[in-house]
Amino acid sequence: MSIKEEFRDARKKFKLLSLYQRFEHVVIMFLTALIAVIVIAAVWNLSLKILFGLVLSGSLDPSDYSAFQAVFGTIFTVIIALEFKKSLLVMAERRDNVVQVRSVVMIALLAICRKVIILDFSDTDALHILALAASILALGVVYWLIGDRGQNSSEAA
Repeated sequence: MSIKEEFRDARKKFKLLSLYQRFEHVVIMFLTALIAVIVIAAVWNLSLKILFGLVLSGSLDPSDYSAFQAVFGTIFTVIIALEFKKSLLVMAERRDNVVQVRSVVMIALLAICRKVIILDFSDTDALHILALAASILALGVVYWLIGDRGQNSSEAA
């Protein structure tokens, strides 16, 4: 299917929507475009940071944990933004009018994993680490339960 045909089909589907559904669709597409700009800027910033900050300056040391924390923290930020953009696009495509809980839990898990990666354990108390571990465990169980429920309902259909 060509791009021209896809736009034609999108316009036909858009005309069938109610006024509020059109409003939601426009807002979702606007947010998607903004997130795409943020992702492009973050990838550009990450590329510059790796190229100029680590490779060309000669400070690329595999034993330097802080450099890897910064790089992987930025990578996770991009991944979180991409997952958020994907959840918005799924919402726009399905016309569900409800943000999928599974996507929200996935974004929360990614954000906490990012926090653990960039965390300096020498400056962090045990209670804070325990709280992060408990939240990862709780979100993992919720993600698993939601995934299990979704598989059972799709198998039954």
